[in-house]
Amino acid sequence: MVNKTASFRVGHVRVYLRGRVWYLSYFEQGVRRQPRVGPDRAYARQMAAEINGQLEASLPSALGFQPITIGELRQQWLDHHEHVRRSSVPTVRRYRAATQHLIEFLSAPKSPGRVADFRSQHAEAFVRYLRDKQVAPNGHAKARKRNLHESGIKFILETCSSLFNFAARRRHLPPYADNPFRVIEVHRMPIEDARPVVPFTRDQECRFLEACDDWQFPVFLTLLCTGLRPGELVHLLLPDDLDLERGWLNVRNKPLLGWQVKTRTQRDIPLIPVLRQALEDLVGDRQTGPVFLQRRCRADGHEPPLSRHMRRDLERELATRLAREQGTGASIARATRLRIAQTVWRDQGVLKVDWLRKEFMQINSRIGMAEFTAPKTLRHSFATILQDANVDPLIRNELMGHSPSQIDRGHSGLGMTAIYTHTRPDTKRSQLEAAFAGRIGSPYIRGVGAHNCGVPGTPTAPEA
Repeated sequence: MVNKTASFRVGHVRVYLRGRVWYLSYFEQGVRRQPRVGPDRAYARQMAAEINGQLEASLPSALGFQPITIGELRQQWLDHHEHVRRSSVPTVRRYRAATQHLIEFLSAPKSPGRVADFRSQHAEAFVRYLRDKQVAPNGHAKARKRNLHESGIKFILETCSSLFNFAARRRHLPPYADNPFRVIEVHRMPIEDARPVVPFTRDQECRFLEACDDWQFPVFLTLLCTGLRPGELVHLLLPDDLDLERGWLNVRNKPLLGWQVKTRTQRDIPLIPVLRQALEDLVGDRQTGPVFLQRRCRADGHEPPLSRHMRRDLERELATRLAREQGTGASIARATRLRIAQTVWRDQGVLKVDWLRKEFMQINSRIGMAEFTAPKTLRHSFATILQDANVDPLIRNELMGHSPSQIDRGHSGLGMTAIYTHTRPDTKRSQLEAAFAGRIGSPYIRGVGAHNCGVPGTPTAPEA
């Protein structure tokens, strides 16, 4: 019950006592706000004066927020990424799948429905829910199910944390409320079951390339000698993306054909002589089409219907197909545009990234290296080769396509390059020995004989 004798007004804001707690009451943009302040009368008066000033200046009030359900928040956030930030279609798809786990968790009875009611204890319960959940790895209903991997759980939680950061920016959380996923420190959660990505050794590189057939060799040699992502390799077009005369490979965005580099960072990569010769043999006298055609195009002489089209012709073809799909004039969803664009790439005879992975796994299985299952291994090997050769970090960064100004999951471009870079044991040993070479008489080796410390010419310590 409100104690009317204890209430008072500061401009547009009424302050009243309910029990032993002070509340404020005011209208903001036609909506009545009644935030809880606390038991201190002086602090309640101070907050009322502050909010009154903000209302007078037509500013958002310090304690005002708009209640909203988590389902409504999720849709707003996905729409923001789709239409405002223009995140890639696969990225929006991953965000949708990750937050769907939260929606399913909240479908249980007595679960909080509003954003403001979701607290850290609910976030902790959600983590336990994810650890017990069984999923199909490929999404098929009849596939054998397994528990979520630690990396998958962490991605889901980080995505949900971004969702609640969006809620705070849009004032759907009380100003004094913390992001519940930040409270439980999901960013510090270790990944204990991650499979380490190990680059090829020099011997494994040779064994792998020797096991490639005539069609596989130029494909995987290009991945190893350029560090391209598989998606970048299959979208290379003649003549714009390959300059054999000057010896350069150009990775370019193709927005009018529905494809973009993952980081949107275009780059030029010089071709080493052995790769240049392999690509000359591969391309021959072809002037148009994908640099790397499907296997059947080389083995059976199959010619895709759009293989002789120049890039501008392909863009016009895609525009025609989109106009045919649009029909009545309604706007086409980006996912639909992407699907239609993929039909144009298909009719050029481009490879599928999944095919590359199958070929990669078949080669490694045949030569006794079945533990290598992802073509990304070659990208890690490329970065490691540059590290072994002491290539300048900025040049490595540019060759890998990691922009220094770009932030990708909390890492700068140089940080992302470091993730792909591994140091071989031989490199560690040679670098360490080179660093200590010539340090004769160093206090680090006092009392150790020259035959033990490994430093030539080090005098043996005198006997006590």
